[in-house]
Amino acid sequence: MQARMPLFTPVLLVGCFIIMVSFAVRASFGMFQIPIADEFGWLRSEFSLAIAIQNLAWGIGQPIFGAIAEKIGDRKAIVMGALVYAAGLVLSAYSTTPVEHQAYAWLVGFGIAGTGFGVILAVVGRAASDENRSMSLAIATAAGSAGQVFGAPVAEWLLGLMSWQNVFLVFAGVILAMLATLPLMRAPVTASRTELEDSLGQVLIKAFKDPTYTLIFLGFFSCGYQLAFITAHFPAFVTEVCGPILAGSMLHNIGVTSTSALGAVSISLIGLANIAGTLAAGWAGKRYSKKYLLAGIYTARTIVAALFIIYPMTPMTVIVFSIAMGSLWLATVPLTSGLVAHIYGLRYMGTLYGIVFFSHQLGSFLGVWLGGRMYDAFGSYEQVWWIGVAIGAFSAIVHLPIREHPLRASRPA
Repeated sequence: MQARMPLFTPVLLVGCFIIMVSFAVRASFGMFQIPIADEFGWLRSEFSLAIAIQNLAWGIGQPIFGAIAEKIGDRKAIVMGALVYAAGLVLSAYSTTPVEHQAYAWLVGFGIAGTGFGVILAVVGRAASDENRSMSLAIATAAGSAGQVFGAPVAEWLLGLMSWQNVFLVFAGVILAMLATLPLMRAPVTASRTELEDSLGQVLIKAFKDPTYTLIFLGFFSCGYQLAFITAHFPAFVTEVCGPILAGSMLHNIGVTSTSALGAVSISLIGLANIAGTLAAGWAGKRYSKKYLLAGIYTARTIVAALFIIYPMTPMTVIVFSIAMGSLWLATVPLTSGLVAHIYGLRYMGTLYGIVFFSHQLGSFLGVWLGGRMYDAFGSYEQVWWIGVAIGAFSAIVHLPIREHPLRASRPA
């Protein structure tokens, strides 16, 4: 029997810190949309494409870094990711053309892959006991939301003190500084004897032949579309469309006096609400069917997004939407990663989840890029928002037929 282990271990704490820092920087990129476009006179789609490429590179890099971690070690993969991340930020700081920003976005995206969910969740999952695994994955995921809570506001504050170029350089230094915590991250390779006997290729073949894996892959697409679109475009959307913040209102009294500041606060609120939502998902994932929880989350997202776009945008609707969507934001991640681990085992969880996460990032690319293109074409985000509503409904449906049992248990010995 597996020995009882504490929930909070050095591996979990360090993993949370790395994800928090990585996601704080990532979540801030929407704050640079207007400053960079205004300085160079670019269309909104130019920098949007850079963020879209960043998300695509993150998706491509996720299974690659997962395989690297499983081959040469988790910590080495994280160091590689941090170095690439910092290099992309430094080079972006000195970029003056859209093509340069779009090229260096590949480095930033690969850096996020090396310091984000794919590698960290696999380490946390292996280090956790069976009893604690669902909650450990939820806590690590919630750490990404904690980074989002302060990432956008810190970027807004720094942009008031220095140029966007210098903010990028500061962020690069922070990414490198987080590597000082890596010596504390040591995780065992927890797997059954049969899992250890299987090669990565054998496991991938079994997963690719399994219809459930395809459904998980397809279902994660809308999560990426919605999250990346909102992270990249929502601050600008709020800045330009939201009704004014009235003098004497609660927001005005606490210092949120412009719709630009409200846009930053909205991203922070989403992250804050998601800490509770993700932890609740981790708790529920241990007790209830993960596929039905995922279907419910996507259904709720669809309803919340549809109601928001139907009603006129006011400071109050922005706040309500941010809290409601935030409670559903990354709640899908511990459930999806836990589902992959439960069905296909822990040995190659990093690679298998990384491939599923590629679908998430394909959605991210489309959401960010299409948001910029349709804004330039129509002067509005409404059309691309409704596409997200439809895709969310699709994801809710495709999770229902998933077979939620370990793959080996359904096969003869």
